[in-house]
Amino acid sequence: MSNFGLIGKNIDYSFSKSHFTEKFKNEGLTHRYANFDIQTIEEFANIIKSTKNLKGLNVTIPYKEAVIPYLNKLDKRAKKIGAVNTIKVSKKGKLIGYNTDYYGFKKSIEPYLKSHHKKALILGTGGASKAIAFALKQLGKDYHFVSRTASDTSKYTYETLSEDIILEHQIIINCTPLGTFPNINACPDIPYDAITKEHLLYDLIYNPEETKFLSIGQLKGAIICNGHDMLELQAEKAWEIWN
Repeated sequence: MSNFGLIGKNIDYSFSKSHFTEKFKNEGLTHRYANFDIQTIEEFANIIKSTKNLKGLNVTIPYKEAVIPYLNKLDKRAKKIGAVNTIKVSKKGKLIGYNTDYYGFKKSIEPYLKSHHKKALILGTGGASKAIAFALKQLGKDYHFVSRTASDTSKYTYETLSEDIILEHQIIINCTPLGTFPNINACPDIPYDAITKEHLLYDLIYNPEETKFLSIGQLKGAIICNGHDMLELQAEKAWEIWN
């Protein structure tokens, strides 16, 4: 029996465990998928040591960047992105990091893109947002990060975000955990009054299906999309890598 799992923090809600458990059952495989809920990344090494016949791992918030020093090798895309969400354990026990988030996002947003969707705002600067930026670059879209504090990478902060900036950027992507169950009344603090039917709002969150961020966007007539399809697509890409 091969073992797989998810590295993260507070991941009881995880999509990955139910997705892969169902997949293994449907395909008649005896593999096992477990949640490795760790409080600090230092616990990662112990999981590798103590889990027999470990073949692959998914990585979620907040360890997509923090896990990198523990790996033996990075796939060229993961290196460019600077974040890992999939780990393959080689036959020799080497840990190889990949990123399938960018693929899942790119494939899931493409059907919603219109010709006027040229510029994007990425809310948040964590590991997931780096994969989103990489995908937007591949799609030929200009983008800017929005963060709580200004930095070399974040042109805008939530305080400096104006209605004009919102109007100028027709794609807005929430890469923060704000609005995730059970805190469903939370949402990123942006000037929602400037959102129009020309906008596309994409939320990486999938629980609840419609976050407050998306609900407000829909009220304004915007196209909305949650992160469920992205998750399924990145999970299938991870399965390809493991096999």
